[in-house]
Amino acid sequence: MTDDADDLAAKLSNVRSELETAQRRLELTLEAAGATCGWEWDIVNRRLFADARFAAITHQDPIQLAAGVATSRFFTSIHPDDVKRIKVAVAGILSGSEVFSKEYRLLRGDGGYRWVHASGRAVLSEADEPIKFVGMLVDITEQKRANEQLRIAQSAGGIGTFEYIVGFGTISVSEKFCRLFGLHPTRILTVRTLNDLIHSDDERIIDLSDPDGLQNERNIEFRVKRADDGQERWLARRGEYVDDTESNGRRYVGVIFDITEAKQAQESLEQANAALSEIALESVRDRNRVWKNSRDLLVVIGTDGIFRDVSPAWLEILGHTREQVIRHHVTDFVWAEDRQRIGPLLRAAVENTHTDLEIRMTHKDGSLRIVSWMTSREEERVYAYGRDVTTEKQQQAVLEETEAQLRQAQKMEAVGQLTGGIAHDFNNMLTGVIGALSIIKRRISAKRLDDLDKFIDAASSSATRAAALTHRLLAFSRRQSLDRQPVDVTQLIGSMEDLFRRTLGERVELLINMTPGTSKAVTDANQLESAILNLVINARDAMPKGGKLTIEATNVVFADADLVRGETLKPGSYVVLAVSDTGIGMSQATIAKAFDPFFTTKPIGQGTGLGLSMIYGFAQQSGGHVRIYSQVGLGTTIKLYLPSSVQDRSEEGDADDPDIDPPRGEGETVLVVEDDDSVRMLVVDVLNELGYRVIEAIDGSEALPVIEGKGRVDLLISDVGLPGLNGRQIAEIAMSFRPSLKVLFITGYAATAASRSDFLAPGMEMITKPFAIDDLAQKVREILTAAK
Repeated sequence: MTDDADDLAAKLSNVRSELETAQRRLELTLEAAGATCGWEWDIVNRRLFADARFAAITHQDPIQLAAGVATSRFFTSIHPDDVKRIKVAVAGILSGSEVFSKEYRLLRGDGGYRWVHASGRAVLSEADEPIKFVGMLVDITEQKRANEQLRIAQSAGGIGTFEYIVGFGTISVSEKFCRLFGLHPTRILTVRTLNDLIHSDDERIIDLSDPDGLQNERNIEFRVKRADDGQERWLARRGEYVDDTESNGRRYVGVIFDITEAKQAQESLEQANAALSEIALESVRDRNRVWKNSRDLLVVIGTDGIFRDVSPAWLEILGHTREQVIRHHVTDFVWAEDRQRIGPLLRAAVENTHTDLEIRMTHKDGSLRIVSWMTSREEERVYAYGRDVTTEKQQQAVLEETEAQLRQAQKMEAVGQLTGGIAHDFNNMLTGVIGALSIIKRRISAKRLDDLDKFIDAASSSATRAAALTHRLLAFSRRQSLDRQPVDVTQLIGSMEDLFRRTLGERVELLINMTPGTSKAVTDANQLESAILNLVINARDAMPKGGKLTIEATNVVFADADLVRGETLKPGSYVVLAVSDTGIGMSQATIAKAFDPFFTTKPIGQGTGLGLSMIYGFAQQSGGHVRIYSQVGLGTTIKLYLPSSVQDRSEEGDADDPDIDPPRGEGETVLVVEDDDSVRMLVVDVLNELGYRVIEAIDGSEALPVIEGKGRVDLLISDVGLPGLNGRQIAEIAMSFRPSLKVLFITGYAATAASRSDFLAPGMEMITKPFAIDDLAQKVREILTAAK
């Protein structure tokens, strides 16, 4: 085979040289014989002139081309697949390029095509502008065909060459082709003659069984019995289809070469492998001892996911015998719910040298087993080691459930502490209210009226403290009613500075740094004051030996990329208020729980765990967020983010003088809807005393007849949370009957009224329970005065 290869290389070199010489001779001969086709393109006048040979090869009228035609006729007969390429090249000439040299196909009348080479140049004017495009065509079909044969022979590394035209019973062959079959040299052979020399078990060199006569283009190998000496030799065929330039058909161009020595070497290699397998048998026996005695799963899987072998442990762990597993796919033993995810895992095991994965398997009895696998791929096999971790997983699940129960128990203990703390506080406050009222009642009965003020003040103070605790609980649950307005944070912090200094004491240094131009924050001013005060108190408690507390405010704008996954913040502008201390700091575990309900690091009885929860709930309800930055031993910074506003806060009127009597009514009619008897009695009584005509209703069913009637109603006062129709629904019905009717809501808790700006429509106002009677009177008078 070495001699044949050297001989082939020499012949290929000679053929290449001869082809190049023939090409040069062909061009010179054609040009000398006048076989070239010439054209002249008048660029200025857009006319094309060509000779008779150009007309013939492009199937056009020679007289018209001699007289001049439209320049578009230059592209007549060009193969559709080549038109765009040639138009681009011509456009380059028309734009100033000087040289044109392209090969392309021209369609023939019988449906075939021929190859031509077009060469031309641009003729320039004195101003270096292209005015003419001249050139000539040369038919290079035969040259292309010869090059094609050489290319196929070179790519295949072949020796004997042949051509087969679909539909014929003969093939054109080379001299070397004939010698490989042991035949006398000839140019044409019948296909049947060649096929009769091929071994009956092998593929034919040309398969005539296909009704369309098309051959399989894949490479084939076959044995032949040489006609001259009867020797059996192995031959290989390589080739491909090419378009036939002579007709619409196709030609199969191929080569054959002798591979007998390679086949014999392969046979020798197989024999050597068999001997090597025998030598390795002892090593296999050692492997089998490990294989059989392993208490874990050992398996061999093909890259197709089919089990090739499994260790005996499969029977003990998963209940199937070796024979029941081999030749089955991995998915047949995977838990039904996990079969869709096994595909990517198997691909990972095939594509990576080592992988670790956990798969739920199905025992023969239908129960679930969890197996942790380690895999290693070598060539076309995946070797896997599996350990049954079902018991471990079950124990882990029990542990997690136990931990969840412990957390629930701790939470309930915290709830108990919270409940006890709140009950203790409320009992103190109620004692102050009930005790004071009881003493007042007895003093009035005894007509001792000279010392009632201190008891009235004590009852009022206890009630105010109860109201404050209720607001904290509502803030914690994010159910308080917020009066969101643009708040000047800088001014608010400034007004609280004296309170901060009194709260912090002398050992804590207070620094306030408000960035100039800080926007107003859209929030509830009262709740913001409470939140800041809570943060200041927490910071003070974190610095028992003193330190530095800094309060800062500035603007920040968040884009999508700035937001942390899991936060409720949306892209936009915010005012960020930061409270920083130099105290003991918090660990990451503490930070993770800081906003949890009832969580506190303070001793029992000194904190309910509602402080930061209340701030978090207030920030979330305001459309903002809270973040904690802390490090043990270095201090803590808590940043409160609130939506910013460029609107000026509406000017607030002077505070009402508490000593001024509440404004009286002018005979207006007020409809009061309240389901709590005590509250309704107080509201109705004070309104009657102030000169209003009052109509009472417990709920919507009693209020609707009044609303739908023809009697006068100037103002609707309604609780938000009512049985049946709620206060907002009653108000909407009332305003549909009486468009000019004003509404005042009174509420202590209502989830739907958490944001006043979202809850209230034009003509509606709100006052929060508990409220002072004078505040109610003032609010009623303001609403009715504004309505006039």
